[in-house]
Amino acid sequence: MHKLPENLRDLLKQPMGDLVSEKELIDKLRDENIIISVGDMVTYTILKYGIEPIFCVVDFKTRRGRFPDEHIKVLESFGTNVIDVESPKGTITDGLWEAIRDAFESSNRKVKTRIQVRGEEDLASLAVISLAPSDAIIIYGLPDKGVLIIRPTRQNKDIVKDVLSKM
Repeated sequence: MHKLPENLRDLLKQPMGDLVSEKELIDKLRDENIIISVGDMVTYTILKYGIEPIFCVVDFKTRRGRFPDEHIKVLESFGTNVIDVESPKGTITDGLWEAIRDAFESSNRKVKTRIQVRGEEDLASLAVISLAPSDAIIIYGLPDKGVLIIRPTRQNKDIVKDVLSKM
């Protein structure tokens, strides 16, 4: 299990990847094959445009509370494989890590997975970056700013590995 210490909180507020608008996001994802989305709003947005990730990580919440019911229905319509895990705020539990690993393995069999987190998916992107193949594209929301797109390059994986080693 990885738990975020106070001294790393400011570091993780610094965005990794490219900050894009909704239109830029959709344009960039059109030709991608391995998309992973972390977060309810970003997952809802791409599904609304007919773009499906290989898997998503959601917690049915937004920064302002519960995600709207009509949006939850869209999220719940995605994925033939549903993994339900617990992961408190500021934590990557072993269960969440394993769910992400399993989702990558299932995607090799063309199975779409929805990981539903009881708690918060706030740090799931770290595990996704760590485990993702180099040809993946990972998207997650930055509240009130837009969407971050990140590639799991060696450099980005090393940054994540360093952060995880301190947790």
